[in-house]
Formats: sequence, C-alpha cells, structure tokens
Amino acid sequence: MIKTMQNAGGYSRTHRSYHPVKLTALLYLKEALSREKYEKCAEIIAVAREFGAQPFEIQDLLEDPRRSPG
Repeated sequence: MIKTMQNAGGYSRTHRSYHPVKLTALLYLKEALSREKYEKCAEIIAVAREFGAQPFEIQDLLEDPRRSPG
C-alpha cells in the first residue's frame, strides 16, 4: 500500500525529548516572546536547537495565536 501523505519534515509532532536545558530554553523563548524581548529570541532558539528542540516545537511557540496583537 502506498502512503498518500508523508511527513515532509521527518519529525512526528508527538516525538518529544525531555532534556532539561531544551525545556528551559523553550520556556525562556515563550517568556521572551510574551515580554516582546525579540532581540534575545535568536540566542534562545540556538540553545534550544543545540539541546534537541525540534523545528515544530519552536514554530509552535512563534506562531502562538494568543500572542497576536490585539
């Protein structure tokens, strides 16, 4: 049987690792975004990626609809 859809990024949205530094970096990213400290975001994202954050985890934080200007 041929699959009609394949995961283009190669990552499953349910695959998550629980490295404490990665989780802390993602938490700091969420906080920086909510406080609009965008100059810190690139460095925090680099640390999160270094410790195993998947692209979808970072993207979910960046595209959070609750952050949209009101």
